[in-house]
Amino acid sequence: LEMDKRQKAQDKLARFDRITAAIVALEQQKKLIFATGQVAPKGCVVARYQVRQQQKIYWYYKLQAQTAIFPKANDDKALSKYKHLGSCGSEAHITAVIQMARRSQIDKIQRTIDTLEQNLLDVGFDDQQKEK
Repeated sequence: LEMDKRQKAQDKLARFDRITAAIVALEQQKKLIFATGQVAPKGCVVARYQVRQQQKIYWYYKLQAQTAIFPKANDDKALSKYKHLGSCGSEAHITAVIQMARRSQIDKIQRTIDTLEQNLLDVGFDDQQKEK
């Protein structure tokens, strides 16, 4: 019985260590992504919009946030929800798309980390659940 308790404790510690190691590895992946370049702010999307002028249609792109976070072009003190990126394939458009890809990767990794952190709690409460 004593050996069984010791074995369970070692198993629990091993599971805890594996989860912790996975979290550390994922945090490292996040750091590497941040190191590759700028990351789009949370909650942003690259949106396409249409402008009609003199019977012609033009498509432009903007980086759109949920709240006003971008400096306005004509007033540095005021903020806007939108950052104009220009036409498809412009330098600003491609930069924003790549920044969004980095944001997407980071958010996905963070969701995995959050799940693993919940798993740590599950390991901690494992014995209590079995007793009930």
